[in-house]
Amino acid sequence: MDMKNLCIDAARLDEINTFLLDRNNPLMRDIQRIIGKYGTPSEINEIARKARKLENLVNRLDQMNSPYLKDLEWLTSKRDQQAFISVSDYRQKVFGDEAARKYFNEANAVTLEISALQYFPWLIEEAKSAIEHDEIMPGRYIRVRNMKEQENDQGDTLAIAAAMQIVGASYVETLDTKGTDGSNVHLDGPETITGYFGGIGQPNDHPLKWIDEYLYYYTNYGVKQVLNINPGTVFIAYIIHKLGIDIEFKISVFMGNDNPYSVLWTLLMAKLFSRDDGTTPLVGFNLSNAVDNKTIELSSFIRNQLDLENNVRIEHHITETYQSIVKQPYNRRDELIELAQSVPNIAAKHEGGDPDVEVTREHPSSILDYFRLKEEIMENDDMENLQQNYMDKHQAVNNTARALTENGLSFIGAPKLHRR
Repeated sequence: MDMKNLCIDAARLDEINTFLLDRNNPLMRDIQRIIGKYGTPSEINEIARKARKLENLVNRLDQMNSPYLKDLEWLTSKRDQQAFISVSDYRQKVFGDEAARKYFNEANAVTLEISALQYFPWLIEEAKSAIEHDEIMPGRYIRVRNMKEQENDQGDTLAIAAAMQIVGASYVETLDTKGTDGSNVHLDGPETITGYFGGIGQPNDHPLKWIDEYLYYYTNYGVKQVLNINPGTVFIAYIIHKLGIDIEFKISVFMGNDNPYSVLWTLLMAKLFSRDDGTTPLVGFNLSNAVDNKTIELSSFIRNQLDLENNVRIEHHITETYQSIVKQPYNRRDELIELAQSVPNIAAKHEGGDPDVEVTREHPSSILDYFRLKEEIMENDDMENLQQNYMDKHQAVNNTARALTENGLSFIGAPKLHRR
């Protein structure tokens, strides 16, 4: 068998370039039309930079008399007072005086990730707990709250954007243009669930609406990273980044990349459309819950060979919501400890509390809660339950931090809170 037959002929690449650059190509023309509503790529980036500036976010909260402003001031003061435990002190908490003689694998530090931070007040409660109990705050936060609702909720979108800069964490928003928004007129929730098999995603012209929504939040709030669940919107994100707009995205577990060959397909496209400096908008890659360590190791091999190791973080679910998404008990912490020995740039994502805690809750965490509006949650007196679910996830994050530490491995919590 001659493997040279796999070589992609330069003429084929020329054909693709000709297609993409064709002025009469309706697909590319539509993308240009949406971008043009917001300006040139450089203008769009400048608008987003100003919107993202901490001073401007705070001023907007002040102008609307948001109650969240005082919380941000409290969070900033606690950060500046170094009220949060340092990494070295945390290690001493685990090992005592022996900590100074321990070796920790800093090269493969695992990013501690939590999902989903639906409401800004939860972050403050989490911070209070972290200070009181010498806990670690996550280094990465995922949001799945309705964008329009949070935008109109006392500055929730602004407060989160500001808080993430204060603590130094990265975060991801989930746009409203997705399969649960009624985009497929033939589907209607769980009673038509089989119609979702294969991915509802964004049918027909919804990828264009997705770009429009993305650029709206990018320019108005500086939101840089969003969740991506569909091959079409992944491709469009590659295109608009290649054109010069500095957006980033994370591929969701719902996209279903569950084997090394699907990972290869995705990363090949990232490489093909990377900029001259090698950067790509794909910064987070959440594989399917079904993947085993071998698949993650092979995915890391592919990522390394394509020189994307520093750019693309592999984000692996350690826990999941207790209801409505996976068979329980689901806890991959022991497998993470094995992976972290050799796989760099990975995140430990905590979508649920540890199963032995979840089973004791009157209201265990559920993925369906992500799609509930705040008004309905308040009417059913469920906000306290959902906040408890979030704090259980926070505790799961800390269980992982301790397990990593006990095994001589390093973690990345909120960098501006937990000095090293």
